[in-house]
Amino acid sequence: MTTPRTAPPIRLIATDLDGTLLCSGGTVTARTAAALAAAEAAGIQVVFVTGRPPRWMQQVSPHIGGHGVAICSNGGAVVDVRRGELLESTPLAAEDALAVVERLRAKLPGTAFAFEYPAGFAREPGYEVGMWGQDENHPVGPAEELLGAGGPMRGLFKLLAKHPDLDPDKLLTEAREAAGHLAEITRSAPIPLLEISAPGVTKASTLARWCAGRGIDRSEVVAFGDMPNDLEMLAWAGTAYAVANAHPQVLAAVAQHTVSNEQDGVAAVLEEILRHRGE
Repeated sequence: MTTPRTAPPIRLIATDLDGTLLCSGGTVTARTAAALAAAEAAGIQVVFVTGRPPRWMQQVSPHIGGHGVAICSNGGAVVDVRRGELLESTPLAAEDALAVVERLRAKLPGTAFAFEYPAGFAREPGYEVGMWGQDENHPVGPAEELLGAGGPMRGLFKLLAKHPDLDPDKLLTEAREAAGHLAEITRSAPIPLLEISAPGVTKASTLARWCAGRGIDRSEVVAFGDMPNDLEMLAWAGTAYAVANAHPQVLAAVAQHTVSNEQDGVAAVLEEILRHRGE
């Protein structure tokens, strides 16, 4: 791990959650919790920037910082975690979502789809539910029915596409070839699961807008990540770190590395930043 820059001053920490800040099982260690609290106490804002949907943020709400805001669904939604309130979202138009579905079905047979929208979660019958909705009642039906004029969804901000057996990186490459001109397509899970947002909507785009509204320049931001859905954010931030367990593409793209999420990699950097501030 290299020593973080001291100029310009760091005003904001932007960190991914799963695989980056959180340990296996989605927990926050005592060391990481203490480092986050110390950063906030020193006047450094901490913003969680995650692929998780808003409904999966309560687990980390005690650590969200003074503002209580997280950027979710790869930039598709901004949520006040403490109040459980969706502050803003950037929808993927239903016609564009349907076009993506059609192209991915044609190129990648066996793909099934699910949908994140302000009122909840929906899925096709062939989409096996994992951590993103296993305990919740939700609409189930064909994509055409769910996305249609009489369907339950309004304001879709994340489309999920799951394949039964393709290599996850190959799935991403082929999906981008088929439909990358219609939407932002990325991945963050170890399984063949794609995360699809409206064109131009990434972690970086929403974080940049959030920072601009508070007078924070990108040079004052330190970002952390581990998967392809973090690449735009890591490239945008003035200082970026990949955790040691990151995807090979992320490790290759980011010059500075910290130790793994299981070794409190984010906390290690925050402790260094705070130590240098105190000198």
